[in-house]
Amino acid sequence: MQIQKEKVLIEPGRSFRIFSPSLKNYFYWHYHPEFELIYIEGLTGIRHVGQHISNFMDSDLVLIGSNVPHLNFDYGLQTEYHQIVVQIKEDFPEKMLAGADEFALVEQLFSKARYGISFKGETKAKAAQMLKEINSLDNFERLMKLMEIFQLLALSNDGEQLNDHDTSVSLYLNDKLRISTIYDYIHKHYQEQTDVNVIADRVGLSTAAFCRYFKRQTNMTFTDFVNQYRINQAMTMLLKDITVSEACYSVGFKSLSYFNKLFNKLEGMGPMEFKKRFTKG
Repeated sequence: MQIQKEKVLIEPGRSFRIFSPSLKNYFYWHYHPEFELIYIEGLTGIRHVGQHISNFMDSDLVLIGSNVPHLNFDYGLQTEYHQIVVQIKEDFPEKMLAGADEFALVEQLFSKARYGISFKGETKAKAAQMLKEINSLDNFERLMKLMEIFQLLALSNDGEQLNDHDTSVSLYLNDKLRISTIYDYIHKHYQEQTDVNVIADRVGLSTAAFCRYFKRQTNMTFTDFVNQYRINQAMTMLLKDITVSEACYSVGFKSLSYFNKLFNKLEGMGPMEFKKRFTKG
């Protein structure tokens, strides 16, 4: 599976569509000219937008610009989840926003979306509630509610830019390798000792060339990516009736102290604190 161009179908007479896809068992590394606002509620998952890769906890709200590659946010989720996706026509900023001073901040928001923007805190909570209410409205009211959401995001200080430069699809269309091959290898082997030489051979590169390629595509080393993937899997386990040491060794770490140290570095808390905080009845 190479990167795919999604054909987005928006009904005539409308500037966006809103739906709730479920693709957790499908690796969908894709792009489309339309802008996309994604809200997902799930205990933990992977956020991969452009070259940015990280975990999200509990829920996530992300605005993605035109032709920015991204992985479906429900990829590999092992717990219950719900997501709302809004896809907005590529020409929306020019036709709806340009020239209207009142929309200046929203226009700037759409311009910044080419980097990918994640929102947290009160902004995320308010936007999520409005998105959940939007389906009960008629077409005009939906558009006005969506504009309220965009204005909320534009005024917010809760946004985090995910990439430090434009990661539109041209970077990936020229790439002959398949990112899904790498994900597939890691998913099948993260519980054991992964071998960069094996995956390099699978994609037809020398180990040194693969390491340069992977760093260029993800801004991470292969080892760092594998470790983050393991931590994400461990987080899912910790939310179940599994101890910290069981989670550590189950996802492939050989040292409990190193697992604790890395978990704290990536998540800002130790695994025991994480388990206590998110498994309270």
